[in-house]
Amino acid sequence: MSDSYEHQSGVSMRDPAIVMDPRRLGAMHQTRLSFVRSLLRRMYHKEWQLNVAQWEISSQGFGVAIYKLTTPNQDYHLVIFSNEMNDEDRIDRVIAEKWDITFALVIGEIDENLLKQLQNNVPLQEAGRNSTQVIVLARANKSVRVFEHLVSSLAAGKQPDTAVLAQVGYILRTTAVYGNGKFGIADFEILQNNPDFDLSFSAQMCAVYILRQFSLDWVNDLAKQLGGEQAVELDIGLQRYLGVGNATGLGMAPYLINHPRIVDQWLSQREKVIGLISQKEAQEADSRLLLNLLQRARTHLEQVVTIDEYQQQLNYQAVLDLSEMIKFIDYTKNQKLKWERQIQYNQRFNLESQEVFLACLIECYPEVVDPFEESMNADESLSIPRGTCIRQMLEVLKSRYLWAIEIDFSQDENKYWFWYRSEDKEEPRLGVRGIEAGEDKELPLDVARQVNQLYQVLITEPDTSTLAEFLLASPQYAGIVRRVWTLGHCHMGDIQMNVLAKQALPMNLLRCKLSMFGATKFDPRSDRWVRVTLFQGAPLMNEIHPNEWLFPILPDFSSKSHVEKHA
Repeated sequence: MSDSYEHQSGVSMRDPAIVMDPRRLGAMHQTRLSFVRSLLRRMYHKEWQLNVAQWEISSQGFGVAIYKLTTPNQDYHLVIFSNEMNDEDRIDRVIAEKWDITFALVIGEIDENLLKQLQNNVPLQEAGRNSTQVIVLARANKSVRVFEHLVSSLAAGKQPDTAVLAQVGYILRTTAVYGNGKFGIADFEILQNNPDFDLSFSAQMCAVYILRQFSLDWVNDLAKQLGGEQAVELDIGLQRYLGVGNATGLGMAPYLINHPRIVDQWLSQREKVIGLISQKEAQEADSRLLLNLLQRARTHLEQVVTIDEYQQQLNYQAVLDLSEMIKFIDYTKNQKLKWERQIQYNQRFNLESQEVFLACLIECYPEVVDPFEESMNADESLSIPRGTCIRQMLEVLKSRYLWAIEIDFSQDENKYWFWYRSEDKEEPRLGVRGIEAGEDKELPLDVARQVNQLYQVLITEPDTSTLAEFLLASPQYAGIVRRVWTLGHCHMGDIQMNVLAKQALPMNLLRCKLSMFGATKFDPRSDRWVRVTLFQGAPLMNEIHPNEWLFPILPDFSSKSHVEKHA
């Protein structure tokens, strides 16, 4: 590998300065390791079954639907409430109090008493109180334009205008998916020993996947009720193309800062996969598959609709870059080169293009990738061995945290923002230091500043003193000391970002986490919130398979090949 790579745990891995650069994290895409992908592989291998247990939806689209999910271990139910609401109440922000759809994933059977309790509380979301049988609580709004176009077209006996679908890519978009013990639902720890949902965020992803099936069943049912015998069902290829939208804001960003060992684990496992694959020779069959995926990715980016001019430019440049990558693979495909050669060649392109390539390359080696899905969870403890001295801590700081040590925090632009929690919904917010109110309630997300302060203090201490002695005199540094020592000994460590800096982009943090979920079609709506799509291109519930569905593209109606392509 090039000198920007290092060897750890027997696997060649890229340097953390490359991987944990927030700009690269902000260019990530769905991969075979993403949680939506590992969930569907588990559903396939364990032969999970999904059936409609109850369907009481009026011709206007309102009512209750219940889906029964059966695994080898347990029965679950997704209970969905479709609610009537005015257009002016349909907002994606956390301050909303009404939603088109509210839903809950429940362990076990649904009796009359539990259903009544769910009816009284699930539509209230945060204002309700739920049973501990509920493991996921969520809500969604419909894309009114897509919903109405689909129902009216299908009811009239014709397929929808694909251009309308391509503008959005979903019927419903979620605005929050809770699975962490809030509002009376089951604590996260309950799922840690659950053989169905012990993978990261798998219960939440499962609830969203079933919601996607509901959205398709919903428009097909309403079209049939409206159009009668002349109505048609939505083309299978278009059903696969439609996913579930998601609107995500600043609330997601602190997770990556507050759970550094989880982030390290996610990125370390991904880097181990890349390291293993990079040492493989490019066989003809692998090159052919990679070329097909890159060509599809290029089409996908051409079809992505976003209002954000910067993202438009990134997508446009990536399309050009991918064409050059394809030419290089064509030129070298008979030379039996290792993939590390292509990865090195790609460094001349922008980060968006490099990450698209890596997502496609990872897809070519399921036998390498899939075993790593079982090691995405992490021990979150932060600790320091007894007897650790200040000299040892300074060595860690200088080797792994130079990016923070070298920041001049006397400069206003390096401490421009402060993070706080809003009083109304207790959601993270950004304020301008010295100008906006709330600085007295600043959240301790300033890892870079804390590291910098720690270093400045430690270099004045005797380097043979122990950290225990230092912390007895200065206990305010205990948290950052534990973090630095622990993350400094992890493969990837902390995200190398000063979140207080004026030029810091929280969007990079959002995109990193969303790509690990498995999101596609990134559409920033500002520098603080983004719309994405989950399960776009995924197989339907009656055709689940463990194969790839990377970078979904609009079906080609010039032939019917799209109908059978995933069969």
